Amino acid sequence: MPVDFAFSAMAKRSDRSPASWRRPFNRWLEGVEAGWSVPLLLACFVGIWTVYLSVAYHGAGLHPDVLETWTYGRHFAWGYPKHPPLMGWTTGAWTAVFPLTDWSLQLMAMTNAALALWFVDLIARRFVTGHKRLIVLLLLMLTPAYQFHAQRFNANAVLLAVWPLATYCFLRAFETRAPFWAIAAGVAASLAMLGKYYSTFLIASFALSAIIHPSRRAYFTSSSPWISAAVGLIALFPHLHWLATTGAEPIHYAATHVGAGFPASLRDAVNFLLGLAAATSVSAVTWAMIAGYRIKRLPRDLAAADPNLKLIGHVAIGTIALPFITSLLLGTDLPSLWALQGLFLLAVPVVCSTRYRIERFYTVNAALLVAGIAIAAAVMAAPAHALYRNSYGYEEGRNVYHQAADKLTRLWHEQMGTPLSIVGGNDSLGVAVAFYSSDHPHYGDPFAYQYSLALSRQVTPERGWAALCFDDQHDCLEWTGRMAAHAGSYVKREFSVQSSLFGIPGIKRNLVAFLVAPLREPDDAPSSLVNDAGQGGGHVSPQTDPPLRAEPDVALPENQPPGNAPQTTDPGANMLVDHGAARLFVVLL
Repeated sequence: MPVDFAFSAMAKRSDRSPASWRRPFNRWLEGVEAGWSVPLLLACFVGIWTVYLSVAYHGAGLHPDVLETWTYGRHFAWGYPKHPPLMGWTTGAWTAVFPLTDWSLQLMAMTNAALALWFVDLIARRFVTGHKRLIVLLLLMLTPAYQFHAQRFNANAVLLAVWPLATYCFLRAFETRAPFWAIAAGVAASLAMLGKYYSTFLIASFALSAIIHPSRRAYFTSSSPWISAAVGLIALFPHLHWLATTGAEPIHYAATHVGAGFPASLRDAVNFLLGLAAATSVSAVTWAMIAGYRIKRLPRDLAAADPNLKLIGHVAIGTIALPFITSLLLGTDLPSLWALQGLFLLAVPVVCSTRYRIERFYTVNAALLVAGIAIAAAVMAAPAHALYRNSYGYEEGRNVYHQAADKLTRLWHEQMGTPLSIVGGNDSLGVAVAFYSSDHPHYGDPFAYQYSLALSRQVTPERGWAALCFDDQHDCLEWTGRMAAHAGSYVKREFSVQSSLFGIPGIKRNLVAFLVAPLREPDDAPSSLVNDAGQGGGHVSPQTDPPLRAEPDVALPENQPPGNAPQTTDPGANMLVDHGAARLFVVLL
C-alpha cells in the first residue's frame, strides 16, 4: 500500500513541522479539552447551514412537515394526530420566543442538529480525549442526517437530539447505578417515545445490550433499571391516558404502515440497509483514509474495547437488527430515514475503540472537507437550488405558499371585513395559510380535507371560515364544495399565484377558494366578530371532544348540489348570508 504509507509519512512530517496555514487549526484542536473547540465547531455548523437553508429555500415556503409541527404546537396537548407530541411541544416552545418566520424555524432545525452532536460528544468523551472527539463529530457531519434530514423538522428529526441524550443517560445509569442517572435515563427514554414510537427499538436495544454485558448482574440486581422503568412509565402516563381516552389516533396512523406482503417487506428491509450504507458512505471512505493500513486493526480494537463502549456498539446493532426483523415479521414500511438519528451509535465505537494515535494532519483534513462541503453548498448549491425550484416548483406547492396565504387573506378581508379565523381544505395549503397569513387562522377538523387535528372550542363556525384547494385536486374541491354548500351562501373564487425569486417570475399554480361568512345579526358591526385568538397566532386550549367532520356524502337539497350553491360572483359585492342554513350548520356541529 505505497499510497497509504506516503500519507502516513506526510502526516508525521506535518505534525512535527506543520505548514503555517495549519497552525490555526492545530490551535483549535488543542482547545478541545479546554472546552471551546466543540462549541465553536457547532456554532459554525449552525451558522453556515442555516444560511444554506435560507438561500436554498428563499422564495419558497417551509416544508409541510415543519408547518405541521407548528400547527400542533399552537396549543399544548398530551398527544396529537399521527405522531406523539414532542415535535409539537418543541416547535411551540421555540415560536413562543422566536418570530414566526422561515429563518426562525430553519434555525430551530439546525440548533436541534447541533444539540444532537453535543450529546454525541458527551458520550465520546467518556472514552477518548483530544481531537479524537472531533473526528466523531466530523464524520457525522459528513452524513446527510444533520443537515438535509434535520432541516425537515418532524417526528423523525426531533429524535436526532433525543436518541443520543437517552443513550448518554442510559450509559451513565448503567455505569454508576446512581438514582439520579436512573431517573434521568427513564425521563430521556420517555422523551424518545414521545418523539416517535420507533424509539421502542432503542429502548429494547438498551435492555438487550445490558443483558449481554459482563456487568449485567450488578446492574439488574441494583435499583437502577427498575427506577428507570418506573420513572419512564410515570412520565409517559399522561400520554398513555390521552391515547386511551381519545381513540389512540397515532397508533392507528402507525398501523397504516403495517400490512405489506413478505416480498414488499423484504424489499423494504433490504433497501433500509442499503440506505443506511449510502448515508454513511462518505464518512466510511473518510475514516478509511484516516485509519489507512491501521484499519485492519478494527476487529481487534473492538474486541479489546471498554465493555461500556461495546455496550454502545450492541445498541447500534439492535437499532438496526430489530426494525429489520420486525419489518419482515409484520410486513411494515421501513424507510432508512427512520434510523438516521442512530448513526452516531456506529461512529462512536469505531473511532473511540482505536488504540493508536491519530495524527492531527488527518483531523485538520477532515475539518477542511466538512467546511468545504458546507461552504460550497451555501455559496453554489443553494442559489442553484433556489433558481431551479423557482422554475420547476415542488409537488406540494411550497413555491406559492406566501402568495396563496396573502391572496386568501385579502379576499377574506374584502368580503367579510373581519380577521380570518379558520382555514380548511388541502392539508399543505391549510397549514401554510395558518402560518403565513397575517391573521394566523387555525387549521383542522371539521374543515380540513385530510387533517385530523380538532379545532379549539374557542374557534367556532360562527366566525366563518375559508378553504383552499389546488384546481387539479378534484377530491378536495368536491368535498370542500359540499362543506361550503351545507353552511349556506358562500363565495367561490378562482385565482392564480406565481412564485418569484428576486424579481424573477417562476412557476404558476391555480387555486380555488371557498369563503363562508361569519354568522352575525343584521345590526352587528363587522368589528364585533374580530377573532382575538387568530390575530396573533396565540395559543388556544386543546380540544377535548372527539373531532367532528361533515361527511362528504351528506345529503343536500336537490336545488343546491355541491359546487352550485348560491354564489356571489361579483368580487366587490357584499355577500348575503343565509342565516337559517348557517345556524343549522352550527347546530349540527
